[in-house]
Amino acid sequence: MDAMLVSQWLLWGVVLVLCAIVAALARQIGVLHERIAPAGALTLGKGPEPGERVEPLSLVRLDGSSFVIGGTSARGHSTLVFFLSPTCPVCKELLPAVLSVRRSERGWLDVVFASDGDLGAQRAFAQAQGLDEAAYVVSTELGLRFRVPRLPYAVLLDAQGVLQARGLVNTREHLESLFEAQRLQAPTMQDYLRQQRGENHAA
Repeated sequence: MDAMLVSQWLLWGVVLVLCAIVAALARQIGVLHERIAPAGALTLGKGPEPGERVEPLSLVRLDGSSFVIGGTSARGHSTLVFFLSPTCPVCKELLPAVLSVRRSERGWLDVVFASDGDLGAQRAFAQAQGLDEAAYVVSTELGLRFRVPRLPYAVLLDAQGVLQARGLVNTREHLESLFEAQRLQAPTMQDYLRQQRGENHAA
């Protein structure tokens, strides 16, 4: 009986020690979670800054219809311009996420696909990727206006044509960070987090 009681106490001791270890690990995970900032779209190079109004630019879609990017939206929608290329593998990987956003947010958001280069290759690419009915423009001027340094790149404008966010978007998380930056009224997620840290330190 004595041996059994001792073993029971030892087991309970082990359980309590394990509980203490799990609690300590959970606390450390929480601390790490606070320290690791969510990845936002990376803003590279110069170009229009968030808060600047983008003047209207008349373009032509692949189907031949006219299209305007910038200025006040006739539909009262925000506009996401996704810059891509038929030769960009990351662009192709991210296309399902962009198309998903286009479907789910169509009540307030217009998605425009933008590229440059040979029209024949662009039409073949659009058809292969199921972008026939999407707004797809081929324009070197558009890329120059936003100073697009690398692909895939995205620009988010509000209904008045004011730039809300922009940046390199290699993942769905990067893409969604543009909408989060707009919601938080911050140029980028990184700027918002730096501001929050500054306020916390001041407090």
